[in-house]
Amino acid sequence: MSIGHTLLGLLESGPRHGYDLKRTFDVHFGHDRRLPYGQVYATMSRLLRNGRVELDGVEASGGPDRKRYAVTEAGITEVGQWLAQPEKPDPYLQSVLYTKVVIALLTDRGAAEVLDTQRHEHLRMMRVLTDRKRGVELTHQLICDHALFHLEADLRWLELTAARLDALARAVAAD
Repeated sequence: MSIGHTLLGLLESGPRHGYDLKRTFDVHFGHDRRLPYGQVYATMSRLLRNGRVELDGVEASGGPDRKRYAVTEAGITEVGQWLAQPEKPDPYLQSVLYTKVVIALLTDRGAAEVLDTQRHEHLRMMRVLTDRKRGVELTHQLICDHALFHLEADLRWLELTAARLDALARAVAAD
């Protein structure tokens, strides 16, 4: 995820302080990993330096001054370009799980056990995500669905690989 583009997009609704940006980011995108304050301020400093945001005001408070940022036209243009670019699908041709299966075969260890262990972990995570979807807002349900669909695809691969394990073992031994 591009933190800079996301923060610029959040600023399009109006000027905000770094604290407000972090809070809004965490509500919408920080389901498993909150955005650190330091990353917000470092990103805003870079966006300010690059002309994507400008200071809209500075307020003195009991602590450090609170800077309010506003997106510039250059920032709005950059968000539009970012949104228009499709994300590159990751074909996962360098899969750690695939590597473990092949190494298990090459070292005469239980590749089927590797697949079974992973299958159990995927199913456990799917139960966790399904539970998390209950009684939460649609935005959180959708991100859980995204993760669930990826896990389902992985499970299909696990089943296919298990069904082809003998043929894979012969292919690996022949190399």
